[in-house]
Formats: sequence, structure tokens, C-alpha cells
Amino acid sequence: MSADHVLDPLPLTGERTLPGIARENYWFRRHEAAYRALLPHCRGARVLDAGCGEGYGAALLASVAELVVAADLDAPTAAHVGRSYPAVGVVQAELTRLPVATSSVDVVANLQVIEHLWDQQAFLAECRRVLRPGGLLLLTTPNRLTFSPNGTTNPFHTRELDPTELAELLTDAGLVVDRLAGLHHGPALRERERRRGGSLIDEQIRLAVEQRDWPADLIDEVSAVRAEDFVIADTEQTSSLDLLAVGRRP
Repeated sequence: MSADHVLDPLPLTGERTLPGIARENYWFRRHEAAYRALLPHCRGARVLDAGCGEGYGAALLASVAELVVAADLDAPTAAHVGRSYPAVGVVQAELTRLPVATSSVDVVANLQVIEHLWDQQAFLAECRRVLRPGGLLLLTTPNRLTFSPNGTTNPFHTRELDPTELAELLTDAGLVVDRLAGLHHGPALRERERRRGGSLIDEQIRLAVEQRDWPADLIDEVSAVRAEDFVIADTEQTSSLDLLAVGRRP
């Protein structure tokens, strides 16, 4: 999947990440890295991408899955996915009331979505319902400990989670936590930050808050980020940027 593959761009909302936009590239590649890491779980599977957003992730999963259905509450978003990614089936749906039969899917993917939901427990109960026995929930979410270290959460988020809270949420929903890992900057990104003398994330956020133009060298740095520049490790979850969990329905 290429970041340049955009047939009908959605409007920027300040939260939704889109492909093909230079200043969004860091966040897009960070999300893409998680999708790619989870691809092996979707090979030959029947997958529901719950909260699909723009659809690029569902399209990536469709490259290895038997079937991918993408669900999103927003009607224009669902219509965009249907037009732009013909390999993906699309439904408009509330994630706490999935229009999917009980025990009918092998995998539910939910990447960078659960932090937006008002009723996270109800959503996870739906995931358990639609998964077949042994089916997997693949979930990523920002790590509250690093994303909102001072307690000031993103206004688009209802509840952010730390590693312990995420594991407890999955366990309370009747899922077995097969994996809890963290996404980090890899060596190339850490070297770029060392050369710049500070955090690439903080610099982007500061300029956005100050409503200042980006310097050309920052645009070049962000545009050059690749999915391969991120690593996912089963250790050091507390210091990770995003959390990645694999939950299994018994």
C-alpha cells in the first residue's frame, strides 16, 4: 500500500490520519506499522475492521485475508472506503452494536479507536460475541503514560489507557491476553531526533498549537518517515508510544 494511493481524500479533522499528506506522514506511518505487524494474524482469515477510518488499514489487511469487512459510524467515511478500496466490504455501524452474526469472524481489528469510545466495555463485549472461539482481537491505542503524561488528554479521546488498564479491560471482557506489546521509535527515528536535538512529535505539536508554519527541514524529515522506522517490542510497554494487544476469545 502506498501513501500516494488516495482516490477521494477525506477532509482532515485534526484527529483522523490520512495517507498521501506530507504533514500527516509521521502519524500515517506510525499507524501503518501497527497494521503491518498484525498482518500475520489475518492471513486467510475473515476479518472485521471495527472503526476503519479512511480505510487504508482495512485495504492492507485485505491483501492477506480471505475477507475484510470495514465498519465505521461516520456515513461519509464509510462511503469513501467503499469507493476507494473495492477489495473491502463496508458497513456503517455503531461499534457497540455490530451488524455481524455471533461467532462469525476470525479476527476483529481495532486500531487507534478504543480511546474514542464512550462505552469501551460494551464494544469489547461485542467483539467477544462476534469472534469465533479462538478468534483474535487485534487492538492498538495510545499509551496514556507517554501520550498524556501530564493528565491532559486529547479532546477527541474519551478514555486513554496504560498497559495495566488495557490488559484488565480485555480480561474483564472475557478475553485472554495473548500479547501486550509497545510501539517505539526505531534506531533511524531516534537518530533523527538526536540530530535535531529534540522530539519529532513535540516539534509537530508545538507548531500546530502555535499555528506556525513548518520549516522546510521538518517537512522533509516527516515526509521521509517509513513504517519500518517503528519497532514493536514485548518489553518496555510503559515507555511505548502506542500499546498493541492481541486478545483471544476462549
